[in-house]
Amino acid sequence: MWLGRTFGAISLGALIAGGVAHAQLLPGGPVGNVLDDVGRLQTHILDDVHDVARDVPRRVEALAEARLTRLTAIVRSNQDVLEMAPLGPAVRGEILAVDPSPRDIERALAAGFALTADELVEGLDIRSVTLRSPAGQSLAEAMERLERIVPGGTFTPNYIHLQSGGAAGAIASGALAAAAPGRAPKIGVIDGGVGKHRSLGSVEQRGFAQGAPAPSAHGTAVASLVAGQGPVRGAAPGAALLVADIYGRDSKGGNALAIARALGWMVQSGVRVVTMSLAGPANPLVGKAVAQARARGLHLVAPVGNDGPAAPAAYPASYPGVIAVTAVDARNRPLIEAGRSLHLDFAAPGADMAAAAPGGGVKAVRGTSFAVPLVAGRLARTSLTALRAEAKDLGRKGPDKVYGYGLVCGDCRTPLRKNNRRLPD
Repeated sequence: MWLGRTFGAISLGALIAGGVAHAQLLPGGPVGNVLDDVGRLQTHILDDVHDVARDVPRRVEALAEARLTRLTAIVRSNQDVLEMAPLGPAVRGEILAVDPSPRDIERALAAGFALTADELVEGLDIRSVTLRSPAGQSLAEAMERLERIVPGGTFTPNYIHLQSGGAAGAIASGALAAAAPGRAPKIGVIDGGVGKHRSLGSVEQRGFAQGAPAPSAHGTAVASLVAGQGPVRGAAPGAALLVADIYGRDSKGGNALAIARALGWMVQSGVRVVTMSLAGPANPLVGKAVAQARARGLHLVAPVGNDGPAAPAAYPASYPGVIAVTAVDARNRPLIEAGRSLHLDFAAPGADMAAAAPGGGVKAVRGTSFAVPLVAGRLARTSLTALRAEAKDLGRKGPDKVYGYGLVCGDCRTPLRKNNRRLPD
């Protein structure tokens, strides 16, 4: 089946074997015959991770099988705005031309594509032109046609990046966190909206999706792990936050254009460190936005994803210069569901701990999403060189593929209590 061959690398849900909850989710690209690699992966993991569970192959296979099921479900439930593209879910019928020439656009229009938007991304030197594919053509067919008629052009579906089960279930009731007057934002957050919570101080928010900013469980948890003080203590307690809500109440939330716009806002606002607890496939628009943000001095921190070791490399973590983070449990063991990126910088706590929930509550969290804000918060108070020196070396001596340079913020975990409940995934 074409769907299975093309999207077998994509996971939108929990690590179903053993009932492990999933916190931050990854659509990805082709990985070849992933199930045939289970035996090889078991050997690799047993070499690198102590005290690993015996059912690693079964869990890895379960992750691979869950990808198609959950991806299909989320697209079917949003058929009016989403469709399958070669690397995962994307905005239906929408293709982005990145810095196209006038001739590129002329050829596309002559071939039946319609121009629906043309913008310069504020804060970045990027032009994004949105094209509507011809009626009756899938995104895959439209991309193939553009490659034929505009050789050398840069076109991409408007891919979706997901976290915490996607937009569905991520919205929470309650008020948005409000900015404290007179305090400039210091740390950037690109995620869902942040709800009001007693652990948080200054929070300035802007929406980059329909209905945004809106309080979300995922965004509120991430914010508390960056800057919380009180019931949840973050890595940079009391720091002011600049939050770009790229999800809101939008079924198309988390798309590539929203991420580029959010990065442009971060550049304009002058923050130095940005945490991005999200993942998706490689995308030329996001890749260029990341490169330009990095060139303007931003440190971007992102997770390796929660699709397991057989998953394709996660982005934005895999873009050059982005700080890639994995997660460990209370015994400093890498999470069995932790994915991978093309490089790995640090590990941080991502399980057996609590974070803030909208409305003032505190709930248990698990996933590589929640390790990222701890690294970002610590980085905001030091330099990257100092952070590498500070990291606690685990596993094999020196930087490795399991822990990167080592464990950061190992003492930042907010202990769980009996009344803590896991955040919905």
